[in-house]
Amino acid sequence: MTETKKLHVALFPWLAFGHTIPYLKVAKHIAQKGHKISFISTPRNIQRLPKIPPNLSSNIHFISLPLPQVDNLPPDAEATMDIPTNKIPYLKIAYDGLKEPLFQFLKTSAPDWIIYDFAAYWLPPITSDLGISSAFFSIFSAWTMAFLASSSSAMINGDDERTRPEDFTVPPKWVPFPSKVAYRIHEAKRAFEHFEVNDSGLSDMYRLGTVMAAVDVLAVRSCFELEADHLKLFEQLHGKPVLPIGLLPPSDLDVTGGDDETWLKICGWLDKQNKGSVVYIAFGSELEVSQKDLNDLALGLELSGLPFFWTLRKQGNSFELPDGFEERVKGRGIVWTSWVPQLRILGHESVGGFLTHCGLSSVVEALNFGLALILFPVSIDQGLNARVFEEKKLGVEVKRNEQDGSFTKESLAESLMLAMDNEKGKLYRESTNEMRKLITNREVHNGCIDQFVEFLQTHRVGSRE
Repeated sequence: MTETKKLHVALFPWLAFGHTIPYLKVAKHIAQKGHKISFISTPRNIQRLPKIPPNLSSNIHFISLPLPQVDNLPPDAEATMDIPTNKIPYLKIAYDGLKEPLFQFLKTSAPDWIIYDFAAYWLPPITSDLGISSAFFSIFSAWTMAFLASSSSAMINGDDERTRPEDFTVPPKWVPFPSKVAYRIHEAKRAFEHFEVNDSGLSDMYRLGTVMAAVDVLAVRSCFELEADHLKLFEQLHGKPVLPIGLLPPSDLDVTGGDDETWLKICGWLDKQNKGSVVYIAFGSELEVSQKDLNDLALGLELSGLPFFWTLRKQGNSFELPDGFEERVKGRGIVWTSWVPQLRILGHESVGGFLTHCGLSSVVEALNFGLALILFPVSIDQGLNARVFEEKKLGVEVKRNEQDGSFTKESLAESLMLAMDNEKGKLYRESTNEMRKLITNREVHNGCIDQFVEFLQTHRVGSRE
């Protein structure tokens, strides 16, 4: 047998760390197989990425493409976390400005494959002309992708029969099996924005549909053990191979770290709490919480009486906690407003629950440690994730007003106490401990990556029959 050729694989994620970090994880897995990686992003984003392990550094090369300056975008903004939500369309305009420098890189470096994200709708003609095989990697689950559209052409041409937010509150007709994957009406109103043309000149669905219609294969952060029905449906809807690449759980290296001053202070407080008693609260680095929601979150935590550690990242705008809140919860609750080692906190034995925005990365991290989930979804995929996680008894969703998404301190406290209660929450802990077995099953996730890499080796341009 002849030795299989080592590949050169380029990766080009969208400029959001919720996308960039999963893309980097995929890059590391491919590099572990001995293949060369070109990871393409902008200078500031590359600087903010975690360091590459020494054993992989020779195989992973970062390609820095300066982001063009555009109107309405601050000079140092290179990722969605740097700007408020209403500025994101202008970041897409800047991203579109990477077309020419990316073309020049691909032309001179000639990778075998490029794995890229939803926003680069202009990339398919380039890969076709240069003879480069292409893959779309979805950081969203197959249940989300199958819910969004019946086909790539429907996304491109705006042919979705669902024309009102109300139409998205039930499973679409093309889902042939029982499903609870659908939006609440307040989520549908927000998600509907992605189907409409924004200030970048295009809709997000047009970008996504154009990419998926052109690539050779669709890769999904998932596995058959989690959602076999939706993976098969996603493949049928788009008429091309769909390959799960595993859930990309944390590695042992991700969870460990040095005893820096931040961790020593946090760990010192956690060590004083009872085992499994603490609720950890984090909504990612980009979620914008209104002042009213912030107040109700704080007052609900106070009302619950539970010990908590709340990572509250400032998003440019100042915020105010309720008068006297931090003094009243002193000793049993901490509000932390700078970076934290999230995985180390989730892995601490005193933490028993996670109040989360239901981003897939965050949930996978929490389930890696068997934590009960308190579900507080916000953006496009998170409400759909919450329906699945609640149906699987992995968590409790905070009750909210169906129309506007508002909630009360009482509804938040009720959900927290239910998930954390020794008796009432027993069902959730049993379910999360069962799911933990899947999340930590390296054989499953490594097997998915192995099959994906094998596909890349055997289906690239020049190797097909």
